[in-house]
Amino acid sequence: MHISLPGRSASDRRRIRSSLEVVPFLLPGALLFVIFVFWPMVQGIRVAFYNWNIMPGAEQQFVGLDNFRRALTDPVVRTAFFNTFFYTVVTVPGQMILGMAVALALNSAIRGKVAWRALYYLPVLTSWVVASFIFKYLFGGSGAPVNYIFSDLLHLLPENVNWLQNRWTAQVPITLLGIWKGIGWNMVMFLAGLQSIPKEMYEAAAIDGANRWQTFARITLPLLRPVLLFVLVMLTIGGFGVGISVQLLTNGGPMNQTQVLVTYMYDQGFKYFDFGYGAAIAVLLSLILLGLSLVQFKFVRGKVEV
Repeated sequence: MHISLPGRSASDRRRIRSSLEVVPFLLPGALLFVIFVFWPMVQGIRVAFYNWNIMPGAEQQFVGLDNFRRALTDPVVRTAFFNTFFYTVVTVPGQMILGMAVALALNSAIRGKVAWRALYYLPVLTSWVVASFIFKYLFGGSGAPVNYIFSDLLHLLPENVNWLQNRWTAQVPITLLGIWKGIGWNMVMFLAGLQSIPKEMYEAAAIDGANRWQTFARITLPLLRPVLLFVLVMLTIGGFGVGISVQLLTNGGPMNQTQVLVTYMYDQGFKYFDFGYGAAIAVLLSLILLGLSLVQFKFVRGKVEV
């Protein structure tokens, strides 16, 4: 089919025709995005302004910003936000540092690189449910393996610890699980970036007498900046989206002390059927993530200088 575009140069017409040719290929994906992502997101924002009743045909009570005011003054929301922030601050650097260390080790000439890469990536493939139950077993009651090793065997703890029954001790298995699950994914991201760096740059640095730390600081890190930014943003989003592990390890207890934003939002919507309030918490969480992502892009991106 020939499309006539009067009033434009031949190069402009060719460029527009080339753009139009890809539209049929983009439409299925765009349609799925609108149906399963955009429309539910718009509906979720709408629900946040109502005292929403899920009964079919029920009249919905518009409450304006009341759900948001309630969320901003709710002490459990503050606790959940702090727990979520603490989880993110601990797990994001932990995953990035350990993932980078593994990637640097496996990027060198060592035996069994493929096997080691598969081994480190295995936790990523492990279900959050399975991994959470494993950690719940490890950090369970007084006879749990962690208590036995650190208290009874090594005597590093004076007594057994009820890890999952206290707000702060529960953060240990929760954050360790998050770091353990994410090392393999970070390894893959950093390995891809490392393998894109020309070897000639390292050879030139070696000729100039640069040591390993100078090479890493002056060549590797600057050239990995786009990968670092991508990983940082994705891990931050994932950190604020933590929920399954907390739900299975502590169920938000005791007394809502280990709640995170996702678990509290879930409880409000699907345990207490207060969907309007749960949706308001979800909107606030989305705004927090948007703000953090913009800040990260502003301060991390920049021109690479080697």
